Amino acid sequence: MRYLAESKLEKHKKNKFIRRYRYHLMLSLGAICLVFIYILMSLSPVSAKSRGREVVVAIPVSATANQVGDILEQNELVRNGLVFSLYARYTGLDSRIKAGEYRLNDSYSTPELLRELVQGRLAEMSFTVPEGYTTAQIADLLAAKGLVDRQKFMLAVSEEEFPYSFVQGLPKGEKRLEGYLFPDTYQVDRGSTEVSIIDMMLKRFASVIEELDYQAQAESKGVTLHKALTVASMVEREAMVDEERPLIAGVIYNRLNIDMPLQVDATVQYALGTTKPTLFYEDLEIDSPYNTYKIYGLPPGPIAMPGRTSLLAAIQPDRTEYLYYVAKPDGSHAFATTLAEHNANRERYEE
Repeated sequence: MRYLAESKLEKHKKNKFIRRYRYHLMLSLGAICLVFIYILMSLSPVSAKSRGREVVVAIPVSATANQVGDILEQNELVRNGLVFSLYARYTGLDSRIKAGEYRLNDSYSTPELLRELVQGRLAEMSFTVPEGYTTAQIADLLAAKGLVDRQKFMLAVSEEEFPYSFVQGLPKGEKRLEGYLFPDTYQVDRGSTEVSIIDMMLKRFASVIEELDYQAQAESKGVTLHKALTVASMVEREAMVDEERPLIAGVIYNRLNIDMPLQVDATVQYALGTTKPTLFYEDLEIDSPYNTYKIYGLPPGPIAMPGRTSLLAAIQPDRTEYLYYVAKPDGSHAFATTLAEHNANRERYEE
């Protein structure tokens, strides 16, 4: 009987131990599952793709995975910075994170964020230079976007050497690259230098004139590339209707051929340094090589950045007898051959 009682007691203890073991095992498995779920949640995106928010973050040189995780958490790009750093170490990518500024999205998962930082796809910004902008306006545009220091940009325009034949020999100064910074939409890395941005725009101009065989076409018309570009810039600032650009270019060439002052209002506005809706007689008296009411022939260089249609108009002008044009209220122009016709158009269309 005593033996049986002891056996029952041992069996009871054993069962109690098993139950306790199972209980602790279940607790441990439950804790492990909770940790696993927490890690999965921490690795998941902060926001859904449809509600993603872009953030530009700066990763310092030699930043540790912990520091990067803290930066991402502070910018609400990850749920847990420590989990990010642990994941980076687990994957062996913690030492491959590259410094720089990145445009990231809070709809990226931790693996996606880490991939961006390892591949070094730095933050890009776009900017668009409208046709007809001047160098000064481009400098203002880029400075307003935080892409350049305006003073450094203008200094680079004035004095920096660039490896393009069409800028060799141009006189130094803030007007040196007027007409040569091609108006277009550009993508640049944040942190790009003033020189690299200018070089990109000059490279785009080089690509366009090569595609159009521009220099050869200009020379076939008896003008240099610089002179054709100067005509194109005046066309750009004077015309609002694309179909009229070759007509306006033709008027300019017709006047040049008979040694008649060009009297292009846009050149006076350029000389004044401002775009005035109406020019007064005193404006036309400004002493400037760009005032085509006072000088004969072309001004020293372009007065703006011409787009493709104006560039083509300058080398493919319409052949007409027109010597005059006046703007209509809708932005188009009325063209005339004689001064009498021109004056009649002015009475009709000018207020």
